[in-house]
Amino acid sequence: MKTAALLVRALVDPSSVRNLTGEAWTSLLSLAHGERLIGTLADRLSGLPVPTSVADALYQASVQAQFSRMQALWEVEMARRALAPDGIKLILLKGSAFAYSDLPAAAGRFVGDLDIIVPQADLARAEAALLAAGWDWLKPDAYTDLYYRRWMHELPPLVHRDRGSMIDVHHTILPRTARRTPDAAALIAHSIEVAPGIHTLSPADIVVHAVTHLIADGDLAGGLRNLWDIDRLLRSFGERPDFWEALRARANLHQMAEPVARALRLTHMLYETPVDPRIAGGPRPGDRLFVRRLLARDGWGREVRPVTRLAFYIRSHWMRMPPLMLARHLWIKATGSHA
Repeated sequence: MKTAALLVRALVDPSSVRNLTGEAWTSLLSLAHGERLIGTLADRLSGLPVPTSVADALYQASVQAQFSRMQALWEVEMARRALAPDGIKLILLKGSAFAYSDLPAAAGRFVGDLDIIVPQADLARAEAALLAAGWDWLKPDAYTDLYYRRWMHELPPLVHRDRGSMIDVHHTILPRTARRTPDAAALIAHSIEVAPGIHTLSPADIVVHAVTHLIADGDLAGGLRNLWDIDRLLRSFGERPDFWEALRARANLHQMAEPVARALRLTHMLYETPVDPRIAGGPRPGDRLFVRRLLARDGWGREVRPVTRLAFYIRSHWMRMPPLMLARHLWIKATGSHA
């Protein structure tokens, strides 16, 4: 296979790797590294007979993923300690939420920045508390600071001056300029306490946010990992009797019904995820283009299909802001002119 379909098949059916040759193993590991799924692949292939060199690579990936998880959990605790004295509820997003809740989506997953969401009314207090606890601005220039505060769904990113860890403080899950407007207050109000002082979004909202991150707020770079998150989440929550109806209701509430439907179709097409057809709907002409973008790597793990990738890059910016604002923003970023 000359695309990332080889990686998809290995994740869906780990036994499919039994007949791989040396060249195919190189491709599989390269693809997994490129999509940041090498730790996940190690978890999926655990216990299967593989060549010694492959076993060594997978072991290293597994160790790194476990270390990433421990770091993430420690950063959650540091953030909790920083925010708790001001009575600010810590609500985890993305990988940290998966890890802290020990969801199947966390298995082998590398966790990057700590992402949290707080009510917009608490942003100033949360910012002050984190700055006092040792975090500093990663991008301190005036234009970036103003752009984040006026138009984005989060504060400018913060990095801890000693540990080098990053935290993104969200007040909603899409930029204020985006065409869709999720109900941030509802996200926060329906959050669930998973430990004293630590919360995550509700199951349906976790899925909606994962879909938002994949389809409504990006160019699908690294999309196979994000789609794998959705697969694991749907398999985790899908057997609950009220989950699918809750997902439908929350997708409608957050103006994300169409992206959720598309994500369900994509994860079913690629990862054979059981989905509710009443929510997913039937195939759409654009679904195959999304699949083409998701699989856009060659046998060495390099990105290919530049026209497709460019189209999705343009699409991601088009969805995030109106045309005139987009043109001005891209001009400023390209020229360095903040006038």
